[in-house]
Amino acid sequence: MAIVEVQNVSKVYRMGEEEVRALWELTLTINEGDYVAVMGPSGSGKSTLLNLLGCLDRPTSGRYLLGGHDVSGLDDDELSAVRSSKLGFIFQSYNLIPQLTVLENIEVPLYYQGLSEAESRERSVELARLVGLSNRLNHRPFELSGGQQQRAAIARALVNQPMVLLADEPTGNLDSVTGAEILEILENLHNEGRTIIMVTHDDGIAERTSRVVQMLDGSISSDE
Repeated sequence: MAIVEVQNVSKVYRMGEEEVRALWELTLTINEGDYVAVMGPSGSGKSTLLNLLGCLDRPTSGRYLLGGHDVSGLDDDELSAVRSSKLGFIFQSYNLIPQLTVLENIEVPLYYQGLSEAESRERSVELARLVGLSNRLNHRPFELSGGQQQRAAIARALVNQPMVLLADEPTGNLDSVTGAEILEILENLHNEGRTIIMVTHDDGIAERTSRVVQMLDGSISSDE
């Protein structure tokens, strides 16, 4: 079943009197359970595409259907609601809140979901266990290694039970051994049926996914 459908999407930015075409009439379908790597040189449009898929931006033209619902024309508040309920984000720089503990960071997306404190806590503790952080629940980000911070970020991305996980160079700040551990977590999530879209510049990482989308000049140059 198609969970992401991008239909003839263009994204044009105005820079003074010039127009910059970041995406141009791009069409892409991603099915539930796909594990997709998005690759391409700098300026190819992969970050713009990830922002659109993550409802952080809107297309200039074309349609974006997430789970069958057209989200391309939603206002800021509506896009925010979609992000908090349908999507999970994993960033290269982790983006944890330094003042909060691991457990509190994982719980953050649930503040807007209307869950009871007990249910939020139970779900967050279980996800911390899933990513190997049961013994770090009360630590703050500065007390963790980079790999542990990324594990916390993955748990946070999962806590709202998202349709799609979006990962932007998730191993970019990690050494090779720790990066391999993070990729193993993502592969396990894929094997459980999660839909994952990951931007990466690393051919070795892309080879571990089930599908590689190559971008060039705002369009898809190959999809294998």
